[in-house]
Parts: sequence; C-alpha cells; structure tokens
Amino acid sequence: MTLKVDMLVRRYPGAAEATLKELSFDLPAGTLVALLGRSGAGKSTLLRCVMGLEPFERGTVEVDGAKVQGTEEVSPAVRERQLRAVRQRLGLVFQSFELFPHLTALENCTLAPVKVKGLTRAKAEDKARELLAQLGLADKAGSFPEQLSGGQKQRVAMARALAMEPSVLLYDEPTSALDPSLKAEVLQTLHRVDATGVTQVVVTHDLQLAKGAEHVFVLDHGQVIESGPPGKVLTAPEHDSTRKLLASWLEDGSRKPT
Repeated sequence: MTLKVDMLVRRYPGAAEATLKELSFDLPAGTLVALLGRSGAGKSTLLRCVMGLEPFERGTVEVDGAKVQGTEEVSPAVRERQLRAVRQRLGLVFQSFELFPHLTALENCTLAPVKVKGLTRAKAEDKARELLAQLGLADKAGSFPEQLSGGQKQRVAMARALAMEPSVLLYDEPTSALDPSLKAEVLQTLHRVDATGVTQVVVTHDLQLAKGAEHVFVLDHGQVIESGPPGKVLTAPEHDSTRKLLASWLEDGSRKPT
C-alpha cells in the first residue's frame, strides 16, 4: 500500500453540502493514476486535502503507514504531528510550475533537499543532476526558468519534487499551462517517472493523458463513482455521469484523443 484515502469528508463553512463525501480509494505502489471529473467534482479539493494544504473534517489519509486524521477526530497538536509525517512522503507539482526564477534548474532542485532534509550540497547536486538527466534535461542544469520552454519548466518542477524522494507524487492539471503540442511530452515524462516506482496521481481534464495512465478514477459530487483501467472506463463507462463527461470532452477538439 502506498496511498489510502478512507471516508474523507470535507465541508466548506457555509456550504449546503460537503465537497468530499466519505470518499475512499486505495492505490498500490508505483501506479500512475488519472483522476477525472467535471469542474466542481472535488478533484482539486481532494489533492489539497491529501497534500495537507487544507483541512478535512473526518476520515484519514495514509501514505506508507503514516496517517493523518480529520480535524474533528484528533487535537490540533496531534494532527500537526501527523501532517508532518505524511508530507515527508508526498510531492506536489503545481499547475504553474512555481519555479524560483532567480535559481537555475539545478539550484531549484537542490534547495529543499539541503534546507529541509539536511543533505550536503554535493550530495543534493549529484541527485539533482541524476534526476534532470532521467527527465532529459542534463544539458539544462545551468539554465534559468526564463530560458526554458513550458515543457522543460514542468520537467524541472517534477525533478524538484522527486529530489525529496516522495512515495507519492501529485499533479494538478499538468497539461493545462502547456501548448497542446507538448501533451505527448508530458505523458512520456510521466512514464519515465513511473519507471522509478513512485506512485503518481494526476488530476486532469486531458483525455489523451488519461488514456496513458494505468488506472482511472472518476469523481462526481465528492465521491468516486467509477474506477478501473482506462481501456474500460474511457471506452465502456458504467456510470451515466462518466458517459456525459467523456461526451463533453470529445465535443472539444482540443481534448479529443489522437
């Protein structure tokens, strides 16, 4: 087991109903998962709750044995200790990359391992160069973000997250800020990371990217309504909401798979 979400409930103050409604799933290690759903289905909220960027009231998030519980179930002090343990096992690639513009690709990847994990600069640089090479960026280590293409910036962001050696890597709409011609490059990079054994969860509206995943989850109204291999979920969905979602995407030429 790498990532397990159990009976997660997230209700925003003043909202008529919960955004996440006892949502549960369990992912084995090394899986590339696409998380699909219409706008407002709860995808980004789930990602933020798993990462610890916002609280949830009930349920648990467990990563490699480290568990964080809801705010209604444990004290703030206990929950903070739990969050620290879980965050050490997670990485997040932001939608807009969030690279430090005044640092080179190599420096972006070494900052956290040195400051947070206490690695020596030499060890951090060795690891960062290895990751950049794995992602096809060996010749860009000394480049600043403004000198990189959108796809290259994203790969640097992925290398930066991997430098912290997470068990699970989360992505928020990794193709939304990129030119459509770069979507295949993103999928290729995800498969490169997949070969390292890191579990990846990708929130996406990109049907082409979802087809390249190993497993697909579909969210609707804060619950998982359908899951399985993409060959099944994306071609013969069982749930009416999934069929409507896919139909709406296929009407959009920019999302139609090639």
